[in-house]
Amino acid sequence: MSQTLLSRRQMLTSGSLGGAALVMSNLAFAQPPSYPPKKAARKLDEAALLAYLGASPQSLPNLPYAQDALEPVISARTVSIHYGKHHQAYFTNLHKLLADTPLANATLEQLILKSHGREDMEDVFNNAAQAWNHNFYWKSLSPVQTQPDERLSNAIVAKFGSVEALSKQLLSVSASQFGSGWGWLVVDDKHELAVVKTGNAETPFTRNGQLPLLTVDVWEHAYYLDYQNRRPDYLAETIAKKLNWTFASQNYARI
Repeated sequence: MSQTLLSRRQMLTSGSLGGAALVMSNLAFAQPPSYPPKKAARKLDEAALLAYLGASPQSLPNLPYAQDALEPVISARTVSIHYGKHHQAYFTNLHKLLADTPLANATLEQLILKSHGREDMEDVFNNAAQAWNHNFYWKSLSPVQTQPDERLSNAIVAKFGSVEALSKQLLSVSASQFGSGWGWLVVDDKHELAVVKTGNAETPFTRNGQLPLLTVDVWEHAYYLDYQNRRPDYLAETIAKKLNWTFASQNYARI
């Protein structure tokens, strides 16, 4: 083989390897596209949040059904004490805390947003948030069996696979709350359904715009007279038979 031909082959080979190396180098630094595309986090200002939550006065609302309407899942005795004693007490405490102050006529939602995370308003937050959570809880229950509407049902299937799968996750997450608290179905800041839990008086809407659709109460006073320490049994019965999916659907339609 001639020296000229050999040199030409060496140049071609060297050029091919150099080109390949350049391509591989470019690929190594290229960032693959995100798939599916990440959704931008929703940022809700206070006005938008209050528009969704509504305006709840500092007064005990009427129950949306008779005290025995949830039997046998939740007894009339439990509802009577839970609603008439515990729920009422939060409003009574608020009136004492806020009497003759500029906040005496503020809504529960305004009080919660103003007092959240402030040590000097911890008592206001606890009572206002518990009053609001209980308002929401009674509406989250129904004496009759209900189902999500088409729009919410489609969202549930897309996220969880089925209403049954969602129900199992709501039960599991709620039962796992250590101590007192709440289990929630929410729309999160990515516009997706999520199951979350909060401790004590905490509400999901103080968490960067999580919007609640329905809730279950896991404070002991919600179930102890009927189920003693069997929190999962109370949750299983309540979630399977007494959740107000019509209420959840109405909330979802406003988001």
